Amino acid sequence: MDKTWGERPSLASDYYYSKQRMDFWRQSPSLLGSERTGPDLTDIGNRQPSDQWHLLHLYNPRLVVEASIMPRYSWLFTKIDTTNVQQEDVTLPRGITKMMGSDIIVAKKNALDLVSYLKSLQQYSFESATPSSFIPALPKEENGNASSVPSKKSSGGADLYQKNCAACHQGTGRGVKGAFPPLTGSLIVNDKNPETLIKIILMGYDARQQYGVMPPFADKLSDEDIKAIADHERSSWGNSAPEVPLETITRLRDSILKL
Repeated sequence: MDKTWGERPSLASDYYYSKQRMDFWRQSPSLLGSERTGPDLTDIGNRQPSDQWHLLHLYNPRLVVEASIMPRYSWLFTKIDTTNVQQEDVTLPRGITKMMGSDIIVAKKNALDLVSYLKSLQQYSFESATPSSFIPALPKEENGNASSVPSKKSSGGADLYQKNCAACHQGTGRGVKGAFPPLTGSLIVNDKNPETLIKIILMGYDARQQYGVMPPFADKLSDEDIKAIADHERSSWGNSAPEVPLETITRLRDSILKL
């Protein structure tokens, strides 16, 4: 949907499919057809920034999306012995490879290139005022006034968690065994002192070999967003911990920037 037609980003109407015109050569959309079996990937780079998630999804989609109908791309990976691992090799999380009876599974260059491409797919966003030259006019009401558009409320912790965290840690907070750790009952999540949890969200985490690498979210989430997510994690799935003071997040972010 980010494709630019002339001097503007595309609109949904550019992809409109008219069933009144069955002669497909007259159809104007660039995406012919009326059905889609896979999700829209135009913003997958923002929705899923984790390299490890993408690699697991390519190797076996059912490992991270249980109901996925996507075929496996295991030929993009190779199994090797632990003695043959090179420093530059990018491997799947050790926890999940042991479950599959293999010591090490290494991503080939084609897999890494594909992940880089997927992460580059990010929808265009307007930095300042939204251009209006290509936005269709609002529908008119009977009194002749344009219908009002309800203001969009900021997302709550549950929504932000679903958008940024659930792909790896799952909507249940149970994670993916051998790949992404559970948040339910986590000592870090339930700690009265939330600083370790906040630092992990800000800086990412790569200290446990049996799990995949968590990317940093300091550049993607505001202090308010991080507070909402942390409070959601600390009060869901049986977890019970105090809310995180916003000042704590701001202080930790400032200290990280000084490093």
